[in-house]
Amino acid sequence: MSSHCLDYFEVLPESHSPVDPNTEAEIRIPYQLEVMKLRQANNEDADIIISLIDETYRKHGDKIWLEGYDSDLLDIEDNYFNNGGHFVVLEKDGTIIGTHATQPINLPEGLLTFRRLYLKPEYHGTEASHTLFKWAMDWAIETQFKRVEFWSDTRYNRAHNFFKKYGFAKTGAIQHLEDAPDPYSEYQFFLDLPSGK
Repeated sequence: MSSHCLDYFEVLPESHSPVDPNTEAEIRIPYQLEVMKLRQANNEDADIIISLIDETYRKHGDKIWLEGYDSDLLDIEDNYFNNGGHFVVLEKDGTIIGTHATQPINLPEGLLTFRRLYLKPEYHGTEASHTLFKWAMDWAIETQFKRVEFWSDTRYNRAHNFFKKYGFAKTGAIQHLEDAPDPYSEYQFFLDLPSGK
């Protein structure tokens, strides 16, 4: 049920220039010859984002839980932008196909978390997955955070391999949660960034 990541993202080899999250950026998907736009999310996107995430959850036998774990999606602007973080959506032809977000954990210590990395199934393993994750990495470094920590569902083995390609490692911590319809567990991952606050 983790909101942080998926289990079927695949790493693509090329890196890209940092994306300014305050402007629309066009990303060409070489394997599909499509142009996609990365833009800042807003509360008007909430219903589509919730539907996209719920689609992913249901593939794993879960469902969205807005009364608990997923309540942050009811007010994206307040829960992310007003708390020093950011939330982006990836669009194709005006349709949202993916999401990712950053959220400070401890500003004085320069500690950040990644959340809400989701992508429509037909775009798994394409440049889109790489673009969403690379955006968050660039954002964290450009805003001078020192360290990224996030939690990922213990069932998402392929996602864990994806994170390792970016240098993330498990801290050894595991948490057992009941803030969703069914209990679930998560591993914690971390990465110390090359420059910080």
